[in-house]
Amino acid sequence: MNIPSNITTLIAGIVLTLVSLWYGKNHGLMPVAASEDASRVDDIFNLMMTVATGLFILVQGVLIVSFFKFRRRKDDQTDGPPIEGNIPLEILWTAIPAVIVLIISVYSFEIYNAMGGLDPMVSHDRAKMAQMSEGDSSAPQNLIAFNPGKGAIALGLGATPNKQGEAPDLTVNVLGVQYAWIFSYPDLGIGGGDLHLPVGKQVRLNISAADVIHSFWLPEFRIKQDAIPGRDAVLTFTPNRVGEYPIICAELCGSYHGGMVTKLYVHSTEDYQAWLQSQQIATTDDLKEAIAINPAQLSDSEFLAPYAGEIGIDSQTLQQIQ
Repeated sequence: MNIPSNITTLIAGIVLTLVSLWYGKNHGLMPVAASEDASRVDDIFNLMMTVATGLFILVQGVLIVSFFKFRRRKDDQTDGPPIEGNIPLEILWTAIPAVIVLIISVYSFEIYNAMGGLDPMVSHDRAKMAQMSEGDSSAPQNLIAFNPGKGAIALGLGATPNKQGEAPDLTVNVLGVQYAWIFSYPDLGIGGGDLHLPVGKQVRLNISAADVIHSFWLPEFRIKQDAIPGRDAVLTFTPNRVGEYPIICAELCGSYHGGMVTKLYVHSTEDYQAWLQSQQIATTDDLKEAIAINPAQLSDSEFLAPYAGEIGIDSQTLQQIQ
């Protein structure tokens, strides 16, 4: 049975569309999505994968069909037809990519705007950040200062999803140094070398660098932001999946760049409160210990004891020295 060419083309188009749509949703190339913004980024990535899959199959299909249908026949030494151009076809294969690029560009613009990329300071409480500026006696002195400066515009993604201009639920200052990330919680008075966040709460990261350019990358959250010395950056997002996730420096920053990796822990509300309480207790104990140990009140042996082992002197020798 001979099938008309237009029916064959229609069937091939339907199959091509279905395969492209299926693969665009089931490619499995992205890591788990752990934030609300990650789903937005995945949507545009899925769209591009759908379009790319369709174009790849179409182009490769035409090449394969042409290879067999228009191959040189045995004992055929004639030239092919003298085709010099096809204006409608050239317009078509120029217009289709242009329309595709336009659609993806508009869609990308909308997602970037929804994530706050066009106005990273929309949720920025300047009054609170001014309190962290250098020279403010009320600012915690044991924390890393983040000072955006008066009227400064920070880089990054900072829009608030609630669109009400409300302050984020949690603010964390992030400092990149060779070769570690240091986190401090200005409203809580604690800090550390890894990041702990509550699930379902909007978080604002104030990112800065102390030495060279670093790049704060959260693959599962689909966000990345350069930490540039002298420039302030902001990332605002809402984690929605409990788990443990890597924090990676994605900018070559020196010899041990590959080791600049730490962890982000997203806790349930109960677990986060338990972690927070443990950190506050530890901070209080360290403070009490620091206050209790007054070097002026120590004897010579007590003062020198911590250093004796480092220089190879045992306790008996230390007693004889006194």
